[in-house]
Amino acid sequence: MAVVTMKQLLESGVHFGHQTRRWNPKMKRFIFTERNGIYIIDLQQSLSYIDRAYEFVRSTVASGGAILFVGTKKQAQEAIAEQATRVGMPYVNQRWLGGMLTNFQTVNKRLQRLKELELLDFDDVAASGVTKKELLQKRREHDKLLKTLGGIRDMARVPAAVWIVDTKKEHLAVDEARKLKLPIIGILDTNCDPDEVDFPIPGNDDAIRSVGLLTRVVADAVADGLMSRGGQGAAAAGEELGAEEPMAAWERELLESQGATDTPADAAAAASTEAPAATEAPAETEPAAVVEPAAEETPKADETAVADEAPKADDAKA
Repeated sequence: MAVVTMKQLLESGVHFGHQTRRWNPKMKRFIFTERNGIYIIDLQQSLSYIDRAYEFVRSTVASGGAILFVGTKKQAQEAIAEQATRVGMPYVNQRWLGGMLTNFQTVNKRLQRLKELELLDFDDVAASGVTKKELLQKRREHDKLLKTLGGIRDMARVPAAVWIVDTKKEHLAVDEARKLKLPIIGILDTNCDPDEVDFPIPGNDDAIRSVGLLTRVVADAVADGLMSRGGQGAAAAGEELGAEEPMAAWERELLESQGATDTPADAAAAASTEAPAATEAPAETEPAAVVEPAAEETPKADETAVADEAPKADDAKA
């Protein structure tokens, strides 16, 4: 099943490029035609590149990696924040701070400072232990850090890959990712350089609907990878649980209760089945099997003899 259809790409305006005078010759192979002074992107190639990027993102997230969503232009800010938040991934939709990737240790210290400030109650001056002016300064510091670093608040390490909207505008993020040799997935408009991106998606990076659609596709790939990761973890946990405890506690109790109720019936049936054999066995092997009750057999023998002799005596009298 296709990740996205040609109709969806057309409706979102993914095929519209820049004006013919604003282009990068390296993008020539992705251009279908020119119309009214605007380049038209070949959506057939876009579909194949979307599938390729989707599979890469899915496998990366399934193996435990994280994807950083980057898009600071107005057309991309809302889509970046919404889709990244939906799948629990870090994002940057405000100004890109230099060193966010290459100097992550320093950035991580600022993140720790942000978490410290979040513990303060800025409305309760008496409980804060500082003056009202100092508390106001801390509030301003918190708001500034939250605006610039709020999207990467929970990012504990450098991501495994980066999703970038408009690589030309986000050249600082591209440079840092390339310096750290991080894979880059990005939208390539007709004025971008395809050599800077590892997994390019030819398309319109200026239209809100186009950016929203492609960012949603990447977020869906992340969600698919998270489900695969969860499925593998559940399977591993299931194997370990099966080795120690084959069934749930309530199932085991139910099975034991059924076994307890079935045991007397089985015992009775077994006893009734074996009883005739037990009674017949002494009859067949009575001389050899009887050891202890010898004293009881003696009267039986006498009684038998008396019973046999009684008719003989009567016959003699007759």
